[in-house]
Amino acid sequence: MSKEQYWQTIHKTQDKLNRLFYDYWKQYSDFGNWQFWTVLALAVLPLVLLCFTVDRKRIFELFFFGYTVHILWTYIDIALGGSNHLIHTYFLIPILPNASNITASVLPVGFLLLYQYCTNHNKNFYIYTIVLSALFAFGLAPLEKSVGLIEVRKSMNLFYVFLIDLGVVYFAYWLTKWLLKIQNKEQAID
Repeated sequence: MSKEQYWQTIHKTQDKLNRLFYDYWKQYSDFGNWQFWTVLALAVLPLVLLCFTVDRKRIFELFFFGYTVHILWTYIDIALGGSNHLIHTYFLIPILPNASNITASVLPVGFLLLYQYCTNHNKNFYIYTIVLSALFAFGLAPLEKSVGLIEVRKSMNLFYVFLIDLGVVYFAYWLTKWLLKIQNKEQAID
């Protein structure tokens, strides 16, 4: 098969897959289903909470940390979903990544507020992250699984979700601390 033939096949298959996602969403995940409203609440409520609780003096630092968690988890979730390891069976709209309510809201806001709390109160961020990651992986994820919002397939399990949480959040933490160190050096020079 030539390069062009491969791409034609890929485009046709992608069009079919997009249509399947849209048809599925229309039948099982649109505005008329409780799952849609649950997914919407999981997307909106943490962001509303964030508006009232974020430390505005440190907003760029905190949002950088949360944004890093969001981006990393979104890419990981796209890879896990694409390989059929972690499937989010209900979603806001078919054109967004399926887990956008979790990866763009619940996880980033949860860990952002934890980061804010730990740094404001001189608490051990690593230990608190283990606790919150365990709550998400062994509390929220099984709840989602029990009501059919996610499927864990193949070799994936909730312990791996826990480990991914830790890896993502620790990396976001280290990256944020590194950028703060650079910023502090620049301010010291000025």
